[in-house]
Amino acid sequence: MAKLTIALMDSPYESGTTTTAMRIVDAAVRKGHSVNVFAYEGAVSLTMKEQKGHPNPVKGTSIEEQKHPTTANFVAGLLATGKVEWINCGMCVDERGSGDWIDGPRRGGPGDLLKWSDESDNTLIMGTR
Repeated sequence: MAKLTIALMDSPYESGTTTTAMRIVDAAVRKGHSVNVFAYEGAVSLTMKEQKGHPNPVKGTSIEEQKHPTTANFVAGLLATGKVEWINCGMCVDERGSGDWIDGPRRGGPGDLLKWSDESDNTLIMGTR
């Protein structure tokens, strides 16, 4: 099976890019591929432990009824497959003060992205625009 590397830059909930990336990773894992994810810039916040769901006042639903997913839950589910590795760019984490993560991601730097790209069958860079 293939080894893929994906670099993400968008912070949670700011664009559809994050959801698309999660779907690509999930689809690749379901087909048996392994995936490396390098979170850069705002994407380092995707793994923040303290993310919370919320109610939907427009629908009149409670937190429990709404079951609003968090990106941290998405990432935790992907990591639980054993087929996904996740690195958060340490410089980006420090800039944003976003170091309280779920279990699984590790701290790294741009050199890790280069190494992963060299070792991968394909690399996808999902920029912010």
